[in-house]
Amino acid sequence: AILVRKDEVRPLSSEFTPETERQRIQQLAFVYPELLAGEFTRLEFPRRLKGDDLGQKVLFRDHHMRGWSYKCVEKSDLKYPLIHGQGRQARLLGTLAVSRGLGDHQLRVLDTNIQLKPFLLSVPQVTVLDVDQLELQEEDVVVMATDGLWDVLSNEQVAQLVRSFLPGNREDPHRFSELAQMLIHSTQGKDDSPTGEGQVSYDDISVFVIPLHNQGQRSDGH
Repeated sequence: AILVRKDEVRPLSSEFTPETERQRIQQLAFVYPELLAGEFTRLEFPRRLKGDDLGQKVLFRDHHMRGWSYKCVEKSDLKYPLIHGQGRQARLLGTLAVSRGLGDHQLRVLDTNIQLKPFLLSVPQVTVLDVDQLELQEEDVVVMATDGLWDVLSNEQVAQLVRSFLPGNREDPHRFSELAQMLIHSTQGKDDSPTGEGQVSYDDISVFVIPLHNQGQRSDGH
């Protein structure tokens, strides 16, 4: 979710991924090693280790470390990493690209009985937005969307589309819904995409455009 105003783009949420929550996930595996069922290592390495690496010094990170250090590779280090990959390619137990969520109680690592649910935190991130302090304008909106949108559009690109669309459609009672549809269209790689960059999202996408103007104001003007 982002707040889009005429002169401001304010992030209202952040992504929770195996990479951003690495230390929490590794610490959980440290406290409850049985969750790895002897099939994974909680340690993180810059690359997947092979048998030839045994006895060699390699970089690694554990739950108590912000930076990297060196260790000699042992046989247990050759197990599949608890968190593998970088950026959007990072996966938890080789399966999930997210680290928080609801549900997924029965989700297990493929062909194993290893559960992923213990590593998924259901505590949400809460951002409080005091609309009374914002001096809201007619085109001020919150854009809330699933990661299929943000995989291909930056906060600034979405804000640019909002600012270019809303002022020219002020008489349209459905303009916020149409803006949401346009944002989705912008991720489909069409030649007539408003961004002109042909990005393609292969994930499912839901988009809400939420107008803020007059929110919190009653008919008596307060």
